[in-house]
Amino acid sequence: MARPKDPAVRTQLIERAAAMLRAREPITLRSLVAGTGVSTMAVYTHFGGMDGLWQGLRQEGFTRLGARLTTVPVSDDPVRDLTALAAAYLDNALTHPDLYRVMFDASVDLEDLPAADATLEHLVQAARRGRDVGRFRTDVVPLDLAIQSWAIGHGLVSLVATGPLPRETLDHGPLLLRALFTACGDDPDRCRGSVEQGWHRPAPDDERSHQA
Repeated sequence: MARPKDPAVRTQLIERAAAMLRAREPITLRSLVAGTGVSTMAVYTHFGGMDGLWQGLRQEGFTRLGARLTTVPVSDDPVRDLTALAAAYLDNALTHPDLYRVMFDASVDLEDLPAADATLEHLVQAARRGRDVGRFRTDVVPLDLAIQSWAIGHGLVSLVATGPLPRETLDHGPLLLRALFTACGDDPDRCRGSVEQGWHRPAPDDERSHQA
């Protein structure tokens, strides 16, 4: 009889692997379970082996990104929202830098590709609303603008979370986003206000504390 899967054990192994990545420790079947209280069989039970573990790590990165993007509320200002989504992307990468390192490793298959693709859809919808309300030109393709916004966030945070530059490098984000949005037709002054509001939107924990 196959052993039942315990979600807590799966999460424990994911967190253990992430911690080993952070410490730059080699991840083997035995080193992964060392000190966890679970056997090597748990890796096969939950992931089918080490290849499955790497798939799980990559998928978990997108799962947490999707959860973080979902916390960004939809407002009546799509440019602010698009900026807030970019800022949330950075926040997620800095919060989970170990998972971020493996999210875009195309040599490892994803367990659920549509679920990973869905993270981009948050930005696509904000870009589409921006076009529909006249903030962007009618010829702007929402998917293209979403990818361009994502690329700005990804480029910046890659240089900080997994690269050589200091956190202050992220301060270039608003300038880059304003340049992109105004190139797509947004009014410069209005764009500045929207980007400033979106970029400095409180994190979810801060929002909850203010509402208490």
